[in-house]
Amino acid sequence: MSADLTNKVAIVTGGAQGLGQAISHRLAREGCRVVIADLNETALNTTAAAIAKETGARVLGVKVDVTREADVKMLFERAAAENGRVDIVVSNAAILIAEPIADADAEQWRAVMNVNLFGYFLVTKHACRSMKNQGGGSIININSKSGKKGSAANSAYAASKFGGVGHTQSVALEMAPFNVRCNAICPGNLLDSPLWTHPEKGLFAQYLRAGKVPGAKTMEDVRQAYIAQVPMKRGCSYEDVCNAVVFFASDQSSYITGVALSVTGGQEMS
Repeated sequence: MSADLTNKVAIVTGGAQGLGQAISHRLAREGCRVVIADLNETALNTTAAAIAKETGARVLGVKVDVTREADVKMLFERAAAENGRVDIVVSNAAILIAEPIADADAEQWRAVMNVNLFGYFLVTKHACRSMKNQGGGSIININSKSGKKGSAANSAYAASKFGGVGHTQSVALEMAPFNVRCNAICPGNLLDSPLWTHPEKGLFAQYLRAGKVPGAKTMEDVRQAYIAQVPMKRGCSYEDVCNAVVFFASDQSSYITGVALSVTGGQEMS
């Protein structure tokens, strides 16, 4: 079996920034025609242009809110109209708002569930419609180690990600007769990414404010506490996740579906 993805058509949601941007770049380098979906139109245009220039790949950028079915339906229609089919869908769009449960804002909690879980549903629904008709495809849900083990002061995110694993398994069962595979990737902590390092909105800052790491006085204290939890003594990298995406996207994983793969350096082994 080959990992050759030449001329495969891939949709990546949340694909203009952070991990999604890295996945979009990697799939283009692997030979895919990439459709990048993101709510941030400026970042979307910048990323699409950069990937096309770097790789020579055919890249389409589409502004999409994954919580709006009309947007998601339009995304798949445009992808099919431009490319004829959709072979790979990476559902990556997500948000994280960390709060102690007793102080959690109900609307922020609802927003996390709406993007992370309802968004999964909408993207998967339209991916399955497209792939069922064409005779196969690979759906890859970017999940989290927090989808396998609870996360203090982070109940909305963990709940959405636990739900995402159940959603992945259920879709895998339903779509197996149509040669549509559905798997999840559960990364460890992307400690060097802007998701963590942003001085105000990053998780080091959020977790410090939320008191998630007992005794932590600085963001560096939070960082070291998370590194200490990993047997391989480093954070997860974008490349680690992209390697798993390429595997699930390729024929090398043609007999694998319903899996939630931990990419955590041994921090989560189930």
